[in-house]
Amino acid sequence: MIRHGGPDGGPEPLFDFSSNANALGPNPVALEAVRAADLSRYPDPAYTALRTRLGARHGVPAGRVVVGAGASELIHRVVRVFGGPVLTLEPTFGEYAAAARAAGVEHLATYGPEAFLEALPGAGVAFLAQPDNPGGEVHEAAFLDEAARRAREGGARVVVDLAYAPLVEGGVPRPAEALQLHAPNKAHGLVGVRAGYLVLPPGLAAESLVEAAPSWVIGPAAVAFLEAQAGEAARAWVRSTRPRLWLWRSALAASLRALGYEVREGAANFLMARLGAAAAGRLRQHSIRVRPLDDKGLPDWARLSAQPPAAQQALLRAVRESS
Repeated sequence: MIRHGGPDGGPEPLFDFSSNANALGPNPVALEAVRAADLSRYPDPAYTALRTRLGARHGVPAGRVVVGAGASELIHRVVRVFGGPVLTLEPTFGEYAAAARAAGVEHLATYGPEAFLEALPGAGVAFLAQPDNPGGEVHEAAFLDEAARRAREGGARVVVDLAYAPLVEGGVPRPAEALQLHAPNKAHGLVGVRAGYLVLPPGLAAESLVEAAPSWVIGPAAVAFLEAQAGEAARAWVRSTRPRLWLWRSALAASLRALGYEVREGAANFLMARLGAAAAGRLRQHSIRVRPLDDKGLPDWARLSAQPPAAQQALLRAVRESS
């Protein structure tokens, strides 16, 4: 199993910087819908009404929408359907490589945009997180368009992972020719609801991806969440939280730099800090959880999400005491 933010088997910490979920959540609009879901019944196995609603949200027919049990499940499904090799631009979300291993196909890890573009003709599926995770950087439109062009010519499928796009300062470009992967539970602060969906590009039929899922891949609570998050009230709540999250991220970056630490700050609601080897373990002893990045070849680095001032103050005290 790959490492994510969140539970680590130990006691629940006082302050959790490891998860990138919206720290101002849960979204009360979405939470109310989830709590009102009728759990005594099966959902529609075809998710017809839900796919229609999500399609209307994105301006596409319902037939171009595929629902799934969160981003990870859909990533694995895409790799099973389209095959490998699986191409990634490192460092990035580890589930892409995990899906390649699970499917028994080759994983092509590249470092830098040019290397990624050069490897595209030999790929089956290419994943690009937008913004990237763990760095929070936003890929430029020109790079995405060129990736889509090369993929089209070489027969590869490009998947743009938009899990944190709703929380990005300034928005993100997204190529129309790519599969767009949405995991809105992060932005709405409801990561315990495992629900996501794909919006397919024109000309790509959904049947193979739909048929690759088990029956009732999501239940009524997840259906209710996805329906609610597509509405204006829920999306307005997310928009209202973003300025504070960006302020908290910038404040955290400035405080860590003032203590002499190297920081990589993108445009999302999280950042990377070079806190030193074993910093995650030392901070855990202070009841603070961060996401170590040693599994991504960055043993001195950790990912930290934007958290309220009290949590930041506790983190900074712990950093000073444990250094």
